[in-house]
Order: sequence, then structure tokens, then C-alpha cells
Amino acid sequence: MKPLALGLLASLFISAAHAEPTATGDLGLVIERATGTVVLVDQSDRAALARIEGLGDLSHASLVYSPDERFAYVFGRDGGLTKVDIVTRTIANRVVQAGNAIGGAISDDGKLVAVSNYEPGGVRIFDADTLEMVADIPTDSKTIGLVDAPGRRFVFTMWDTGETWIADMSGAEPRITRIENMGDRPYDALITANGRTYITGLFGEDGLTALDLWSDTPEPIRVLPGYGRGQEEMPVYKMPHLEGWALTGSEFVLPAVGHHEVLWVDAATLTETGRTQTHGQPVFAMARPDGRQVWVNFAHPLNDTIQVIDTVTKEIIHEFKPGPAVLHMEFTPRGHEVWLSVRDAGKIMIYDTQTFEKLGEIDADSPSGIFFTARAHRTGL
Repeated sequence: MKPLALGLLASLFISAAHAEPTATGDLGLVIERATGTVVLVDQSDRAALARIEGLGDLSHASLVYSPDERFAYVFGRDGGLTKVDIVTRTIANRVVQAGNAIGGAISDDGKLVAVSNYEPGGVRIFDADTLEMVADIPTDSKTIGLVDAPGRRFVFTMWDTGETWIADMSGAEPRITRIENMGDRPYDALITANGRTYITGLFGEDGLTALDLWSDTPEPIRVLPGYGRGQEEMPVYKMPHLEGWALTGSEFVLPAVGHHEVLWVDAATLTETGRTQTHGQPVFAMARPDGRQVWVNFAHPLNDTIQVIDTVTKEIIHEFKPGPAVLHMEFTPRGHEVWLSVRDAGKIMIYDTQTFEKLGEIDADSPSGIFFTARAHRTGL
């Protein structure tokens, strides 16, 4: 090797040795809903690293991660799609693609980002690198429950028409499969981690509807029809977020709309296996990664409380009050800690999931959604 080449190689090694290492697997973003900002947090240090500004209306916001965990795609209520670089801690790109958006998803290969819209409705799909739009799928309806599915597919449901569509993006143009009769006013949906079962909750009727996406011709499957029959109807203060439904072993645990209980459903037969009475109307019923516990938060005015349910006995084993307006929960990837956003206290609070001891807190401005980068490797998140 020539001396000049050796000198350049040595210089590169010296630069690398003094460079600050960048690892993203221990990081996450927290939505600050009132200020259009996100906070970059470190799980191990239980600390905030940076605040990134300029993301628009985040009053109802979510995000997904690129497969390499470097980029977050943030979906704002104002129709904004913002690509955040968590290594440089800056906005890499931003487009306002609609008037009112409700969430999004990233394809299994990480190449496409899809956004579901209330206004003008439909789903728009973007190149994950450039944020250039590659497909516009009008639905003539508010579109909810958008998730990714294996095979470069997106699945979403229409509030107004009660249909679910599957958009196959594996070819040059979208191929759309339409499934009718999903139920009255579907309001949100989820997909199981294996990509097989898609379940949508119904606002206009007691019950849910499932699809088997492994079927060549998926047909609606009614789940828990009339589960609230015979009970006094209650006002619904906040719709449950179905992304937070839990799958623990062989059972789903899901919040009952307008009732103070969570429902247990056999994951294979989709039949009810039990109910647990709760402190209030559940919003999230989220399983610890090992499936042994389900943590539940509640709608206003009882949203200062968390209850923990043992999934073997289906009984509440712990209850505490972190503070006013607990909006979201996120477990560390192996479940040894849970992070809570306590909006009206302006805090992210961190707890040990075995002892329930409080381990720390981080200041944040009206925090809501907490999203760790481990989500990059899970279907439907």
C-alpha cells in the first residue's frame, strides 16, 4: 500500500476513534401535544436528550420508525407528515398532505409510509426516503384503523361506509380488495403481531369485527356481538385506542366501549372467556411484553389512575394514581419498566413493573404518546 493511502487510512481510524458513537436502540420519542414538539429520550439514563420543534398540530399524533431506527415518521392532526432524524435530532423533511389526518403506517420493507385522513378522507402513500406521494386512494369516507400487513400491504377501514380495504402495494399500482359489512361506524382497529387477524371496534353497535388476512377471500367475523346488552348505557368520554389491546398467551384483553370493564377473548375462537371490572372506562389495556400483566388507564374524569391486572387470575393486583390525565403507556422492550405520560402534571413517569416502585420522572410539556424505537421491528406499530 502506498504511503499516502496508509496515511488516509490511519486518519480515518483516528476520526472514527474520536467520533461520538450513535446508537438508536435505547431511544424513543414523546409527543408534546400542546406545542408541536417531540422529546428524544434515553431509556437507560431515564433522561431527555433533546427537543425537536416545528411538527405542527400534535393534539392527536402518532408515529412509526424506519427499519434502521434512525427516522421517525410523525402523523399530525393537521395533515402533517414529518420525517424526524433522531441521530441529528432535526426534521429531515415535512409535508402537509391533507387537512385532517388520524394516523399512519410504514410498509414491512420500510419503503412506503401511508397516512389515513379524515379530510378529505382516504389514504395517501409516500416514498419513505423523499416523502413524494406515490399513491392517492380516495375512499369518500373518514378513514381509520390503518395498519401495515405482510407483503407490502396496508389495511384500513371506513367510518362512514363500514368497509375495510386492503391495499396491496407490491406492484406498480395499488391493488384494492374491498370487504363490506364490517359494522356500524368502525372507529379504530388493530392487527395481530403475526399479521393474520385484523380487528375493528364499532361505535354504532356493541361488538367488534375481525378479518382473517390469511384467507384468500377474507370475510367479516363478528366478535362479542351485543357484549353490553342488558347493561345501562353510559356516555363515552373517550374512545379506546385499539393499538393498546393486549394479546396475552391465547387471549385478547380489550377495553369495553362505554363500560367499566375489560373483556377477555379467546384468540383462536374469538369467543368471550371473561370480564374484569375496572375503575373507569378503559382507554388502553396494554400487555407487558411477557404477557403476565395488563396495565389499564382510563378516560376522563377518572384518568388519574392506573390498574394492573394479572393475566392468570384476571384480577386487579395493583392500583395507583400517578397524577392527572395519564394519557399513554409504553413498556421497555423486555418489560422491566413502564413509562407513563401524565399530561396535566407535565411529567413522564417511570415505574418498575415488578415492584411498582417509581424510578424517575422527566419534565415534558403536555406529554401524550410515548414511542420507543423497538417498535420499528413489530408489525402494526
